[in-house]
Formats: sequence, C-alpha cells, structure tokens
Amino acid sequence: MAATIARWLIGFGAAGLIAMTAIIAWQVFGRFVLDASPSWTEQASLILMIWYVMFASAAGVYEGFHIRIALLEERLGDASRPVARVVALVIALAGLVLLVYGAQLCWAVRGNAVPSLGISRAVAYIPLPIAGLLMTVFALPRVISGRSAVEGGAG
Repeated sequence: MAATIARWLIGFGAAGLIAMTAIIAWQVFGRFVLDASPSWTEQASLILMIWYVMFASAAGVYEGFHIRIALLEERLGDASRPVARVVALVIALAGLVLLVYGAQLCWAVRGNAVPSLGISRAVAYIPLPIAGLLMTVFALPRVISGRSAVEGGAG
C-alpha cells in the first residue's frame, strides 16, 4: 500500500513539473511573442511547485532518497543503526510539524483568494499537512527497525 502511494506521489510530482514547465513556456511565449503575459501563470506555477515538491518529498522519505548520512551508514554498517533511527525520528517529527502547522495555515488562509486564479489561498497549502502525515507514516518503520535506506531500501 505504501509503495503504491509513493509511486502515485512520484507520478504526481512528475506531472506537476511538466505542467509547470508548460505554464512557464506559455508565459514566456505570451511575454515575448504576443507582448501580453498572462496574469495567472506565475501564481499557477508557484502553487504547482508547492504541490509537487511536497508530495515528492513525502515519496522521498519512503524511497530513502531523503536527507540522510549515507556515507556514515555505509562506513559504520550496523553501528549506524542509532544514527539511522535518529534521522528517521527527526523526519517523522518534521512530518508532524508539517501536519499540524500546515493544517493551521490552510485554515487561517481559507478565506483569502489568489487574485489571478480566483481560488482560495488554502489550495496552495493543502499539500503541507498531507505530505507531513505521509512523511511521518513513511518514517515510523525506520524509527522502529533502525533500518537505513542504504542497507534496507524502501519501506
């Protein structure tokens, strides 16, 4: 189940990057060819970036390409398990922070609109609590087992 979610997150991240590239290309075309840059492109691309970066980060925790001390893990072998647990615990706690404060941020800005898009500002920040929850869920097995991404792969 977690592997499927991580694959979907990576796919969504890739699609978001492609969509953002197309939007920026449209903005450049509009500015230099049509001499009229669309007003919505900048905000749309920024919101897409928040979405795909947060979801790819959550997938990165599952896949093991998150920030970790890989060289230390490789050199120390089993002796690095406590370090791997601490790193995973820090990531799980960071996920909880994103979950709690991301949800509060969404609630606080729900009445504000993105002027050029006409949508709630909360739409931009919805990925924060979702990605935070997923980061925590993906990091907890590593906290419990002490297994590092280098030696044990995803999971």
